[in-house]
Amino acid sequence: MAVAAPPLQELPSFPTLPKKRMPAGRPREWYESHNRRLKAMRLAIALLNSGVYRPEQASNRKIRSTAARIGVHPPSDITCRMVRSLIRTDHTDRPARS
Repeated sequence: MAVAAPPLQELPSFPTLPKKRMPAGRPREWYESHNRRLKAMRLAIALLNSGVYRPEQASNRKIRSTAARIGVHPPSDITCRMVRSLIRTDHTDRPARS
């Protein structure tokens, strides 16, 4: 039986890229979708760093508590589904190892 690795505690913070302005002239839905994807990516990274490696380990409650811990607004159900899709374990697009 495999033993899960202990979650990582405090990771060193790295400088982030400077923020750029969003392109003007797009429909509002584009901006909402873009920001939702960014939030889902941040949450997926935080969950992976805390030891959540499978989508079934990431309940809405777990994702929302992680959001509170990293300082982002609570995600919607749609964003929670996006987070789980980012950490999915289906790797059918990879070639098989020999």
